[in-house]
Amino acid sequence: MSEPRDDRRTPDDLTEYERDDFPHGIPESQPRAVEGGAGEARSALTLRLVLAAFGLVLCAVLAVLAFASDVPVFIPVVLCVLAVVALVDLGVVARRKARGEPG
Repeated sequence: MSEPRDDRRTPDDLTEYERDDFPHGIPESQPRAVEGGAGEARSALTLRLVLAAFGLVLCAVLAVLAFASDVPVFIPVVLCVLAVVALVDLGVVARRKARGEPG
């Protein structure tokens, strides 16, 4: 089995400014910027918390109104399922915020 290729930048690959700071190449411990692409994904927990609360209230109210009116039974049942999904999401997001995750 062959050894993995050493993809660390050598002094020849560095710019003149990097060469002054790192005459022997960038050490392995130094973080390297990713070329192009998006940064690390982060969840906007506060927005998700607000949207889950809104979805819970909206689906619960609509389910109660649907049960009271003369509509097919599957509509209020679907609204109740969506309300439960919003409630679970609300709990998950609240727990993540309580742990101190950013967002």
